[in-house]
Amino acid sequence: MQRAYLAISLSLRPALEPVVVTIKEVLTAFGIELFVFVDEYRFLPQQEKEMMQQAFLEIDRCELLIAECTEKAIGVGIEAGYALGKGKIVWYLRPQNAPHSTTLAGAAHATIVYQHIGDLADQIRKELHAIS
Repeated sequence: MQRAYLAISLSLRPALEPVVVTIKEVLTAFGIELFVFVDEYRFLPQQEKEMMQQAFLEIDRCELLIAECTEKAIGVGIEAGYALGKGKIVWYLRPQNAPHSTTLAGAAHATIVYQHIGDLADQIRKELHAIS
């Protein structure tokens, strides 16, 4: 595994910087590049088809999709569903106090529910050891 796609809400992205940094640090230690779509692309509202085509191309280039679900987001669910349909590994990730998504939890290969950043890092390491 060499590349992971982080599906994350654009509106929550700034608030989740510590989470993104933690995910990136742990993945990098395992030789995995983290790709964050919302950090790399910007689209106008009328460019929804182009946006999703580009998202799907980027997911195709990854072996793992991490669905960050602090808040339920339709786009994250679509990205996760696409990745599952393509045979990618999908992780469902959320803080302990966030609402649970039964659909994503039921479809994902792994669920990471964390209490704090250190716990998040430990759980990601555990999952990476399990698939390596």
